[in-house]
Amino acid sequence: MHRILVIDDDLTVRDLLETYFTESGFSVAVAESGPQGIEMLTSEKFDVFFVDLVMPGMGGIEVLRKTGECSILTPAIVITAFAEVKTAIEAMRLGAFDYITKPFILEELLITVNRALNISKLKRENVMLKKQLRKKYNFEGLIGVSPQMHKIYDLIEKIADTESTVLITGESGTGKEVVAKTIHFNSSRSQNPFIPLNCAAIPKDLLESELFGHEKGAFTGAINTRIGRFELANEGTIFLDEIGELHPTLQVKLLRVIQEREFERVGGSRTVKVDVRILAATNKDLEKAAQEGAFREDLFYRLNVIPLHLPPLRKRKEDIALLTDHFMQVFCRRKKKDLIRIPHETMECLLSYRWPGNVRELENLIERIVILNDTGVVMPDDLPERFHLGKCEQANAEVSGSSVQTQTGMSGTSSGMFLPAGGLDLNSVLNEFEKNLILQALDRSGGIKKKAAELLGLNRTTLLEKLKKKGIELRSSDKIPS
Repeated sequence: MHRILVIDDDLTVRDLLETYFTESGFSVAVAESGPQGIEMLTSEKFDVFFVDLVMPGMGGIEVLRKTGECSILTPAIVITAFAEVKTAIEAMRLGAFDYITKPFILEELLITVNRALNISKLKRENVMLKKQLRKKYNFEGLIGVSPQMHKIYDLIEKIADTESTVLITGESGTGKEVVAKTIHFNSSRSQNPFIPLNCAAIPKDLLESELFGHEKGAFTGAINTRIGRFELANEGTIFLDEIGELHPTLQVKLLRVIQEREFERVGGSRTVKVDVRILAATNKDLEKAAQEGAFREDLFYRLNVIPLHLPPLRKRKEDIALLTDHFMQVFCRRKKKDLIRIPHETMECLLSYRWPGNVRELENLIERIVILNDTGVVMPDDLPERFHLGKCEQANAEVSGSSVQTQTGMSGTSSGMFLPAGGLDLNSVLNEFEKNLILQALDRSGGIKKKAAELLGLNRTTLLEKLKKKGIELRSSDKIPS
């Protein structure tokens, strides 16, 4: 049973949270002051604790400072009035997991607590998994505890110390080179070279020389003999990225190297023998390309001895929070900045995004955030515009799809709105459009906020924040005492 500590000087709030979470299956303890809460946190084990920002004597900010000094790792959820959000952001700088504003919704508190527990569990699992794997394998570059990642860990463990050729597939940005390096550095070849080559990044006229080297005078500009990537990788591993872009002529020569482990340099006649393991990667469907004649079928089967597929990030969303935390720590350390916090509404934006650029896109986003952020907390508005337009575009498409027909008679994604000759204020139009959709959802749900939020694909807290910002009045029955 998970244990919760509530630190609040307000008896009404303490009793309310104790009753609700006890009925929800938690063990709950309460403290009526900051010093009492610190004492309980240092002497007992809790899975999460609530702390009010404003209390006599020692407020929430000071409690968080003390827990940091005492190295207390229990996730903290700050309780604050809406007018004190800036102070709540300061609390997140000090390590708070999240904050909630009064008046709050009990169901939303439960969601926040469960999210804190889940994130803590995932971090513990990831650390434990890394410790276990580190005893035999160095999997430091791989992050994730999703079922898909567990399968990849298991497969790498089986194939790393073999000589078999591996074909790594997956969308761009999923981490194919990271997997290739992990395979190499967990093999008996780990002390020898790992030589990568992106087949799509080098002009086809130069690629043969890059792969196999050339002799002096082999072509104009070949003033010296040059060793190719295969020779450089001797007794090690060569990683051929974007193998699907390889020119047909070079496909024939690569097939021979895989079969015989020998080749001739460009312009040379001496056969060069190499002992090299071949790892290849592609974001294309090579089997389909082979069936269609766009890629040599015999080469495909030579490469595809052991297939390893990396899922896109949108298919393993439980790893997004872990990856975000990992990249945040890496870039904050690299840029010599304090750790930047991500509240729940921002994390929801990250979780709902489709990540077409996969892990690489997430890594680049976090680097950008660390460079540009000055507040220590990432709010939804700090994210690029594409993280906010998705839901509006989806809602717009659904509205237009049901009511607007194109001239061909097919449903279109157009909203039926046209840009005036004199232009318009896009932000105002989008704001009014969003407000109208919220009002429609409230009307359709009979004013029940939870149902309205579900119709809009939002959680209730986010809807309530939007209602406040847009001046749409709340019913008193939807609130609890602050």
